[in-house]
Amino acid sequence: MNVTTTGNAPRERRVPTLVMACVGVFVAYLPVTTVSASLPAIQRALNTSTAQLSWVSVAFVLPMAALILTAGVFGDVHGRKKVFQAGLAFSGLGALIALCAQSIEVVWAGQAFAGLGAAALLPTTLALISHAVPDPRERGKFIGVWATSLIAALAFGPVIAGVILDHFTWRWLYLLPVPASLLALVVSTKLLTDSRAPGTRRLDWPGQLTSALAITALVYGIIEGGANSFTDTKVMLALFTAVVASVAFVLVERHSSSPMLDLTLFRSPSFTATALIAMISFLGLIGFFFALSLYFGVVQQLSTLESAWRLLMVCIVPLVLGVPMGRLVHRVSPRVLITGGLLLAAVSLLSLTTIGANTSFGSLAWRLALLGLGVSFVLTPMTATAVSSVPFHQAGMAAAANNAFRQLGAALGPAVLGTLLSSRAVDALPGHLTAAGLDGATVRRVTETADAGGLSAVGRLRLGADTPHVLGALSQAFIDSLQLCLIAAAVLTLLAAAVGFVLLRRPRQSAPSAAGPAASAQGPGTPDQPTADIRTAAGPQATAPR
Repeated sequence: MNVTTTGNAPRERRVPTLVMACVGVFVAYLPVTTVSASLPAIQRALNTSTAQLSWVSVAFVLPMAALILTAGVFGDVHGRKKVFQAGLAFSGLGALIALCAQSIEVVWAGQAFAGLGAAALLPTTLALISHAVPDPRERGKFIGVWATSLIAALAFGPVIAGVILDHFTWRWLYLLPVPASLLALVVSTKLLTDSRAPGTRRLDWPGQLTSALAITALVYGIIEGGANSFTDTKVMLALFTAVVASVAFVLVERHSSSPMLDLTLFRSPSFTATALIAMISFLGLIGFFFALSLYFGVVQQLSTLESAWRLLMVCIVPLVLGVPMGRLVHRVSPRVLITGGLLLAAVSLLSLTTIGANTSFGSLAWRLALLGLGVSFVLTPMTATAVSSVPFHQAGMAAAANNAFRQLGAALGPAVLGTLLSSRAVDALPGHLTAAGLDGATVRRVTETADAGGLSAVGRLRLGADTPHVLGALSQAFIDSLQLCLIAAAVLTLLAAAVGFVLLRRPRQSAPSAAGPAASAQGPGTPDQPTADIRTAAGPQATAPR
């Protein structure tokens, strides 16, 4: 069986491992932006309500956020290559189901399978890299390329969606992941070396069940509360369940002999910082992208492809700087890189509060590029620091945890900022309609439409000569709410910067050890002092794959 528990992967295996990891993360993240950019087309084709449409994205995000930690454990116990290949299979199957969908419920099913695949791919791609490149200094370069692939999927997803929607139906969005997943699955059989976590780690079913329940209940409660009311019985029950399940998870993990998430990892200030930064910053940034895409569609009336070119400005800089940033990770303090990047992102978000309905692409471009510069200083160092700030044998667990916190923030971002955006716009709309000179009956009709179907439903109203005035009032109300969302996103980003400034520190690397079993008996080192040589963690008896 081609499984190893050491970090002594042959050097010639490193490049193939990196290639497969990049393909995996690209396949995992591609549905995030391609589908999000295509929601209006899906709504028109399947004649769905706004509530039904919102669950298209949620059906993908929920299993991804809830099962990332579980997938990391399965990889550590049963082999990361196997879980990686299972992730590719689920991603391809999910895309195939959605490709054949004739109803919104089948699209949900396809999205759920694709989310399950992403949950398997994200932690295992990082764990495979950590296994192949045990030296944290050299690993940073590889993680830089990995992060570039992630950004590439987010960047080109809307462009791919725009091109497809200009020439074909929305179903063809799901065609590309099918052959991509199948081809990667076949190629990985030859190129990848399997690995497991050293030691006797076992599956932690109580921890897996309580964590999945906590995350699912929290995301569901936030989304449904924003769409309806937080005083709704089912919403309050979901949030109460999330609290109870979270407490149960902590208690279970504290007493587990083989925890899914070793809570002692949080003794490392750097690991704690990266977890909090991942959740807080992605909550603000993904929420911002959600609001900005609505701005392009509702206010500026741009097509999917026109919006995609504008959103691409955020991703251009991280794409260019991804690999060089990986080389800076162990030359410049993570505190400087991550905190500085978050401050740049906050400045960019605040500068966007001055945009209006007719703001030109040129005026937006430099602000979005500045945001991309800030993101490029955060993503790679944050991921590399999370993995390097823990003992080597817990790298898979750290990668899974960092991804879980990031996806939790990404899931909550559109829900939290989307709720803020919608409620503020609906509240401001009557005033702008009245200021536009519309009569009371028209104001009531438009307001009731906004309450029932959201802002997009107002944009589809046809009221004869009053239509331009209604659209103008809608734009002004949306801009009022967008400014509030931008301020909220900037505050969240500044909060993440404060966390980084206080908690981040450069991990102290221990010298390579040739002590063999003695070193192994002493354990793999304390948090923030990871073992640089895998012999310290595994002992000389561990051998490379044959």
